[in-house]
Amino acid sequence: MHPPSPAAATMDFSQNSLFGYMEDLQELTIIERPVRRSLKTPEEIERLTVDEDLSDIERAVYLLSAGQDIQGTSVIANLPFLMRQNPAETLRRVLPKVRVHEDAHLFTQRVWISLCLSRGCDSVEEKQELEALHVAGVEMQLTAAVSFLTILQDESVSAHTYAHSFLQVILLHLEHRDAGVSNAWLETLLSVIEVLPKDTLRHEILNPLVSKAQLSQTVQSRLVSCKILGKLTNKFDALAIKREILPLVKSLCQDVEHEVRSCMCRQLENIAQGIGTELSKSVVLPELIELSRDEGSSVRLAAFETLVNLLDIFDTDDRSQTILPVVKSFCEKSFKADESILISLSFHLGKLCHGLYGIFTPDQHLRFLEFYKKLCTLGLQQENGHNENQIPPQILEQEKKYISVRKNCAYNFPAMIVFVDPKNFHMELYSTFFCLCHDPEVPVRYTIAICFYELSSLPDLVPALTAAEQRAAASLKWRTHEKLLQKYACLPQVISSDQIYYRFLQRMFTIMMTNNVLPVQKAASRTLCIFLRYNRKQEQRHEVIQKLIEQLGQGKSYWNRLRFLDTCEFIIEIFSKSFFCKYFFLPAIELTHDPVANVRMKLCYLLPKVKSTLKIPADKHLLQQLEMCVRKLLCQEKDKDVLAIVKRTVLELDRMEMSMDAFQKKFYEKDLLDQEKEREELLLLEMEQLEKEKQQNDGRPMSDKTFEKKRRDSKTPTSLPKSIPISVPGSSSATPSTSKEIKKSKLIRSQSFNNQAFHAKYGNLDKCTTSKSSTAAYTPSVSGLSKTSMISLTDDSFRTRNTSSAPSSFSSNTSLPSTSRGTGNSIDPKGSGSKDTQPRKATLKSRKSNP
Repeated sequence: MHPPSPAAATMDFSQNSLFGYMEDLQELTIIERPVRRSLKTPEEIERLTVDEDLSDIERAVYLLSAGQDIQGTSVIANLPFLMRQNPAETLRRVLPKVRVHEDAHLFTQRVWISLCLSRGCDSVEEKQELEALHVAGVEMQLTAAVSFLTILQDESVSAHTYAHSFLQVILLHLEHRDAGVSNAWLETLLSVIEVLPKDTLRHEILNPLVSKAQLSQTVQSRLVSCKILGKLTNKFDALAIKREILPLVKSLCQDVEHEVRSCMCRQLENIAQGIGTELSKSVVLPELIELSRDEGSSVRLAAFETLVNLLDIFDTDDRSQTILPVVKSFCEKSFKADESILISLSFHLGKLCHGLYGIFTPDQHLRFLEFYKKLCTLGLQQENGHNENQIPPQILEQEKKYISVRKNCAYNFPAMIVFVDPKNFHMELYSTFFCLCHDPEVPVRYTIAICFYELSSLPDLVPALTAAEQRAAASLKWRTHEKLLQKYACLPQVISSDQIYYRFLQRMFTIMMTNNVLPVQKAASRTLCIFLRYNRKQEQRHEVIQKLIEQLGQGKSYWNRLRFLDTCEFIIEIFSKSFFCKYFFLPAIELTHDPVANVRMKLCYLLPKVKSTLKIPADKHLLQQLEMCVRKLLCQEKDKDVLAIVKRTVLELDRMEMSMDAFQKKFYEKDLLDQEKEREELLLLEMEQLEKEKQQNDGRPMSDKTFEKKRRDSKTPTSLPKSIPISVPGSSSATPSTSKEIKKSKLIRSQSFNNQAFHAKYGNLDKCTTSKSSTAAYTPSVSGLSKTSMISLTDDSFRTRNTSSAPSSFSSNTSLPSTSRGTGNSIDPKGSGSKDTQPRKATLKSRKSNP
């Protein structure tokens, strides 16, 4: 009950308001009481204080001997560190104290429980003390289990030493009365079994298991035995398993408790893989068939799931004559059983149909398909007249189970396409696919959406993605738009490079230049860089680079130039250092002359990353140009805020260590990653050339599988392949192969480009090139500047500007512009020329966006 407003409190002293305040005060007193009890007295603080001069080992021994519970738990959590630091002393002095500490806790708990049962715990204080002691023991046990497992994973000691020092402690606590503690120690033991020798496993674990698996032991002891048996089968040969383990397995499969039978049934998968096919057919399969007819539903479910997981190890006769009737009966009875069985069945249905594929009769094939379709619509046909707030709890729980069933059906949809044959998709599964895509529940639609990458062909996928982006852009939910653009970065793994180029790249440009939300613009910029990274055609890559430099880096609006710097940051992150230096280094540092202070300020923040792309001595001339630009900023900068940032940047640049051409130990990992990026960039060029050659030979494009195989098998090239033609735009010489490509590109050039001149300012791109031989692969060929007729047939978005719109002063030899921006009449949606002509300072705040 909420207290009334202050105005109402002064005017109304009704009985309800008074009771409301009294209830709130009572709650406050209840909350306050344990807080008051948690305060430490000076004596308690004194007991918690430890001499700072003690070593780590001495402090651990002291805290385990005389410290409180929380201090002992802290020491146990720190055991892996002590073992790495000084394993011998930790094992000799600390570990015995850990054992004594835990044993003391167990003894103390048993004494308290006995006293409580003998005299009764009537007071609240006694009950709270008993509960606190129990919680402290559980926390220490969980911490010890995790620490022992970490020591094993760190390999601080040998397997023999670990077994001698830790194994008995682990086995001692396997049957802890707290289920969480018992499971934690069991997980530790199962991991320990992987590294222990056979003799230790037989004497310390398998031999005691014979008595632990008997009916006279507790249910928890028998459950632990089942899981240990399943793990031990991977450590012994088939003969030892048959002689020592299988008798225990059969006994536990016939246990009187359904929990034990179910647990042992789930371990039969590991046992079957350990004993081989022949022994599995004679021992494991009969047990599974018998357990599939068990009276307990959980046992039958475990048997069904194990049978599905073991389909591959049984031959066709076993699957058709033994397993298929069991599965058929299970499916027919599933609708009459609990919905939890339907959840498991729907999850394993894809694996089941795949494992039994080829042994179905046409009638059985049709019945399984109809069964799947029925599961896909389970719960959708039911209509109730209840309001959402009036639905009974049991109905609500049933609907949640139905949602899980339909979600599992969506998960298995790609497997069902294989089951019916992709050629029959439209006739057999399209209506089901449509139903899943329009399911009223989000988890179902989400699951079917993430399965799209496994479908062989989805012609409507690209238009749907385009429509989704336009819908998100038109809404006020800019965060949804941002996330969608971020997810588009995976498209190079799903659709072809040409589809991305013609359907998505220009849209990314438009968002970067026209959207009013900064996070959305940055998401589009990064996704565009990833599209560029995996583009398969050199001429398309160069056109995108040209647009980035001209429309953003040399754009009329300072806002576009700020986005260019964001793009440069993404280029540094995604591409190799040589790629950035070749195309973006000079256009980026040219912005040191920008008339807007915010652009110069943002560039200053970026300069350390720009410098990190240089390698000495190959990039010495670029380093000199960077230093010259920084000196000009120091001498000529008039804005005090920018000057302050410049001074801080200069100090940071001075402290930076330059990367060398040869590998250095300090930068080894970064240099190795950069080398891998450069290798893949060169490989793209090589694949493009091979694809062109293949098209000339047989007219068929090289498959993506061939490209992936070439990418995996290729080694880092030291230089460019000789088969790749290299020429610089404006050069008068060309190789014969290059001239042939020029003629071919002229013949196939779209008619829409006949009257359009190449933007002369892109001649600057060649100014950005370096003399390094390792980056010569990026030099654009003359044929790379032409465009194919596919542009005019598919999209107008990448048409270059008409000659009349290009600045008349630009020529092919024009260098990068400095402070003056082009006088052309290009459309700039972000601002007018006044933002450029007046060197005033704009705010760094991003544009306001809808929350």
